[in-house]
Amino acid sequence: MIVGVDIGTSLTKAVVFDEDGSSIASACTPSEVHHLPGGRVEQDLDQVVGTVATVVREVAAALPEPVSALALTGQGDGLWLRDEAGNAVHPAISWLDGRANTVLAKWQADGVTAEVFRRTGSGMFPGCTAAIMSYLDTHEPEVLDRAAVAGYCVDAVLQRLTGEITVDVSDASLPFLNPATRDYDDGAIEACGLGHRRSLFAKPAPAKSVFRLDRRGAELLGLPVGLPVTAGPFDLPASAIGAGVRKPGDGILTAGTTLACQVLTSDPTFDPEAEPAGMFLCTPDEHEYLHAMPAMVGTAGIDWVCELLGISVEQIDPLLASSKPGARGVRALPFLSVSGERAPFVDAGARAQFSGLSLETGRADLVRALCESIAYAARHCFEAAGLSGQLYACGGGVRSPEWLQIFADVLGRPVVIPSDPGVGARGAVLTAADALGTPYDRDRWAANSRTVEARPENVTDYERGYADYQTSLSAARGLWRL
Repeated sequence: MIVGVDIGTSLTKAVVFDEDGSSIASACTPSEVHHLPGGRVEQDLDQVVGTVATVVREVAAALPEPVSALALTGQGDGLWLRDEAGNAVHPAISWLDGRANTVLAKWQADGVTAEVFRRTGSGMFPGCTAAIMSYLDTHEPEVLDRAAVAGYCVDAVLQRLTGEITVDVSDASLPFLNPATRDYDDGAIEACGLGHRRSLFAKPAPAKSVFRLDRRGAELLGLPVGLPVTAGPFDLPASAIGAGVRKPGDGILTAGTTLACQVLTSDPTFDPEAEPAGMFLCTPDEHEYLHAMPAMVGTAGIDWVCELLGISVEQIDPLLASSKPGARGVRALPFLSVSGERAPFVDAGARAQFSGLSLETGRADLVRALCESIAYAARHCFEAAGLSGQLYACGGGVRSPEWLQIFADVLGRPVVIPSDPGVGARGAVLTAADALGTPYDRDRWAANSRTVEARPENVTDYERGYADYQTSLSAARGLWRL
């Protein structure tokens, strides 16, 4: 039995699936996310590794058979600096971190982001590895001097469990990997002024690599030494695999802390002169890629509006239902992250706004306007990513029937929802099964999904709403400042 472990930003989850793709055992536990002054967001590697041990031990104890393998996935971006033994030399810096806002703004002005994009197809934002490393190289170079590897969450956990220093190609794609060669582009690294730190980038693991628990990892998890472990892809491509995205042109919407919009393609080429935003991700299949537009808007905005209005998340659906499409004239831009936006455009100064307010505006209108604006952001992302086929969706946001209907109506297409919410862990398990030579029947796993259809009477209204959104966005981009 393969245990899939999804190491999210705020929650680590372990799941085991049966042959039909249904969960037969699961466990979850929170991770600590430290929001510090200056837009800094950090995590403790030891605490995160501890969450993995907690959920794996709990799931293993509930299974009727021994664990046969461990499949890891988790959050991407950020910077997880470690020494040769896998110990953190600095608190892990989250992809949510904003300390490198000014670095990114300067790179945009100087053409660095455009140069890296031309080489790799991936944009950069303040929470990406390159920007954070550049910030540390200037302000805390001794931290980088102490490090043996500059990596990501999944490979940091893998190192602690197996002793291996490596990285999955999906993580390494951001932002220095050439998708066609699946290796680093040294010109991109040099463009960011990090050539002298080149040795910190681990060599990407070959496709379908399998590692083994060492004694330290086995003792931590309570599993046998030598147990097979796979690590990657990270949560965005893992979710695409787990949801059922298989044909070029198909896409997946992940309504989580971020709004991740991805489209599968078999073509590694991209427009080098396009706006330098989004990600061009390698997948476990050497002939497939994901064009990803992971916006910084998402359920974090819902948490914000709940706190602002003094309501619970459970009240969101009734409020959405009590305000009609168009939110009685209230419009919003949803850019609430302190590090701005990263897709389908990059602007560290991006900020939210509401318009059309009056004394008649109620809480329901504010909530609906925000949810509609996030759906408009999803449409903007999918237009940039090239969605042409079936759309799948997952994440905490799609558990809201009203918000899910808004997404379908704004996007003007049916949305397929997988039967089990743990699609990241599903993708990790499917990847591990392929690597171990015992693949599951993916058609069987996808059989229990459901589809939400767009409502034609709302699609026309949202066409006008989307046009208004684009007009407001264009005007706002000329006013944002750091």
